[in-house]
Amino acid sequence: MLDWNPALYSRYEDERTRPARDLLARVPLAQAARVFDLGCGPGNSTELLVQRFPGAAVVGTDNSEPMLASARQRLPQARFELGDIATWAPETAPDLIYANAALQWVPDHEALIPRLFAVLAPGGVLAIQMPDNRQEPTHRLMREVAAEAPWAQAIGNPDRLRTELLGLDGYYDLLAGEAAAVDVWRTAYQHPMASAAAIVEWVSGTGLKPFVDPLPSELKTSYLAEYERRIARAYPARSDAKLLLAFPRLFIVAQKKA
Repeated sequence: MLDWNPALYSRYEDERTRPARDLLARVPLAQAARVFDLGCGPGNSTELLVQRFPGAAVVGTDNSEPMLASARQRLPQARFELGDIATWAPETAPDLIYANAALQWVPDHEALIPRLFAVLAPGGVLAIQMPDNRQEPTHRLMREVAAEAPWAQAIGNPDRLRTELLGLDGYYDLLAGEAAAVDVWRTAYQHPMASAAAIVEWVSGTGLKPFVDPLPSELKTSYLAEYERRIARAYPARSDAKLLLAFPRLFIVAQKKA
């Protein structure tokens, strides 16, 4: 299990919260009594849910104790629980299951997504956002460097480190037969970044962790140096001297029949 650094994750909180806000804006619920935020992280997405549904019982779940500690400090009025999304099941059917930038770490979406949808209350909503950036230079270069010596042996097969997404058509097909409505879309956010080092810092809080965490300190240092060198080459400076980081994200909002 990966452990996460809330402070590092939160350095780009505004950018990370924007897709969470965009996802919630498409949730077609006027009110909700029971809301779950799966993979809640430091509570930035849970805070949006508390604001949107002030009368709801909002529960955030995560598999990282440091993230949960940060979330509890941020939102003492919400409940937070340690848990694994792969085996999670609610005691009472929720009106909303919300998962922002979490399910890309959970395998077997062909089974997971229908299972989550099935436990909703009648009329309930499953809302999911996942980074869809495996083919972007940031993530292609992670795998490229990881496949080379001297890092390859410690890291292992880089293709196993994140779940392969099914694409918009795949997720639509998983849900459309049972849902009252399914809304799927893909957006590529464009983030101006100060430097190649800033891009490396961004991904160090999430996608880069499975690559560098297994490395001893000297190999971690050399891996990050080589990765940053290739990032600088892949992201040329724009007219304002900043680097433009494209970050595609995939969204799914499915409502259960009443």
